[in-house]
Amino acid sequence: MARDDHSGGTSSQPRRWWPWVRRGLTLAFFVAVAVLLWRFGSAVEWSEVWSTARAHPPQTLLLAALLAVASHALVASYDLIGRHVTGHDLSVARTWSVAWVSYAFNLNLGALVGGAGFRWRLYSRSGLDAGVIAQVYGLSVVTNWLAYVVLLGATLVWAPIDLPPDWQIGRQALTAIGAVLPLLAVAYLLACGFARRRRWQWREHTFALPSGRVATVQLVLSSINWLVISAVIHTLLGGKIDYTLVLGATLLAAVAGALTHVPAGLGVLEAVFVALLGSQMPQSAILAALLTYRGLYYIGPLLLALVTYTITEVRLRRAHAEPAGAPG
Repeated sequence: MARDDHSGGTSSQPRRWWPWVRRGLTLAFFVAVAVLLWRFGSAVEWSEVWSTARAHPPQTLLLAALLAVASHALVASYDLIGRHVTGHDLSVARTWSVAWVSYAFNLNLGALVGGAGFRWRLYSRSGLDAGVIAQVYGLSVVTNWLAYVVLLGATLVWAPIDLPPDWQIGRQALTAIGAVLPLLAVAYLLACGFARRRRWQWREHTFALPSGRVATVQLVLSSINWLVISAVIHTLLGGKIDYTLVLGATLLAAVAGALTHVPAGLGVLEAVFVALLGSQMPQSAILAALLTYRGLYYIGPLLLALVTYTITEVRLRRAHAEPAGAPG
């Protein structure tokens, strides 16, 4: 009997401590978000963003804004692919909303807090387990970069950018890299279409390989999105630089931002564009276009996401509180 009592006390220990651990992790998450938001806000020259945006013709701003909205809508749809593959029961609207909010935070705060952290927070509170959340997020990441390797490869082979001499990489090396990159996407498509083993087990979680048709949808959506993102910047540059050059600079800036882990790629995007396209038009014009791009693609969606996330948190808290307060 003594052993039974001791065993029962040990097993109940995690249950007593877990609510406190969960609250501590939640608090740490929100503190990290607050710190990153403060760092982002203090690094942005708000008056300069506003003044440069006002310098653009209204029709240019409207077109760029519509393209930015289209891009965010496309990226949010990536999680619908995960919904289809995993078969989770959250509604299309709810899934899309979580993905959109997460992407806005991801752009400005980084992938760990934005892409992963907010998805985990919102999906788990909506009832999804860790394995499903991980697969949805993983498929979203794969979708995002799937077309990237194809487009960057094609750009390096057929529309190469003249790199600055201090980058120390030759045209032949770029062409070779460009020829290899699309093979990664081809390998993924072949695996999805023809692999015999469709599921992998990790601990208690099962991860499914999407079908070839789903992989093709991933490639198409991702391709359109990267082209639209580049179109936003091309529009704000007044169409004065060839679109393929803007596309190449956008793709290289994206990987540079991902490798440096700088929230919102502050300074990285500008440095890459000025280095690659500075000979095409005045640097001041490039920087003005990129500042406006930040306002439309990063800051505007972030402010909307903050409001949406706050409303969502309030609703989720009420939904979790109602069963506890309901009469038994």
